[in-house]
Amino acid sequence: MRQEHSDTIRPIHFADGRLQLLDQRRLPRETLWQSYDAAPAVAEAIRAMVVRGAPAIGITAGFGVVLACQNALGQADWRERIAADIETLRAARPTAVNLFWALDRMQGVMSGCTDAESALAAAEGSARAMLEADIAGNRRLGALGAERIAAGSGVLTHCNTGSLATGGYGTALGVIRAAWDAGRIREVFADETRPWLQGSRLTAWELVHDGIPVQLLCEGAAASLLRSGRVGWVIVGADRIAANGDTANKIGTYGLALLARAHGVRFMVAAPVATIDFAMTDGTGIPIEQRGEEEVLELGGTRVAAAGAHAFNPAFDVTPANLIDAIVTERGVVEAPTRERLATLREA
Repeated sequence: MRQEHSDTIRPIHFADGRLQLLDQRRLPRETLWQSYDAAPAVAEAIRAMVVRGAPAIGITAGFGVVLACQNALGQADWRERIAADIETLRAARPTAVNLFWALDRMQGVMSGCTDAESALAAAEGSARAMLEADIAGNRRLGALGAERIAAGSGVLTHCNTGSLATGGYGTALGVIRAAWDAGRIREVFADETRPWLQGSRLTAWELVHDGIPVQLLCEGAAASLLRSGRVGWVIVGADRIAANGDTANKIGTYGLALLARAHGVRFMVAAPVATIDFAMTDGTGIPIEQRGEEEVLELGGTRVAAAGAHAFNPAFDVTPANLIDAIVTERGVVEAPTRERLATLREA
């Protein structure tokens, strides 16, 4: 087993009253930690993609609330100050449901507090528990997903769903880590994931860092790869899963699901139960973040598109549940997801 060797990255730290985030915009060329002492700055870090990945966004927002409590100490209007900071964090990004889940949880644990000091203690305890529970849950999720992968398989993943996107270990990349440690995976392929290149900058960095060989491809090569027979599973994460199993994830995921179905390749979504929005009937209601045109028109700050061209730049797309073979969570696996089957995870 190579468990420890393939799990060495932790992107979120909280110590001495400050939040430290590994700046994912600078990887892989530079390992730079950013330090935060106020909730509005944390909200901007989420918006600017210093931190990204639904679970990591939720955990980061939780520690943002801790900073809000710290800065409200000694203030008569401490409750109002904290509430305002929570609303600032809530507005940071619209699609990842983990953000709202984490903030709702933080508000819940502080609801009975009578002063800023007790609110701070409750918030910090809850945020640390979220971080620890995420890592433990990802290990359970990874083991459950790895059991579905036949020995000698190749896998293809999209975007970054590893330690950098979570508190640690990862969701889809956690499945890949667990399957690699168990000797089940022969080859790992990763899409570049344009326009932010999370696959080439982050997933490849993680896998190389932890000793797991990886081959990168541009999204346009995925169809040829799947037709080759070298891939048994496409494994992706999720930013929000509707009650019926429709799944919002990084743009390009829907296309991969269509390609997988066309080539007889199985398609797995790996995500914690907190990513399931049981109040969202289906994927048509999931808000899709539209990001700035410059992300498509420019490369590294230099314009590459013809002058006068505009860009269509949704950050996410929605994969219908009928294209998903399995949704893997820390509470169990739902194959051929439906509303009724997913509901069992909520009950668990």
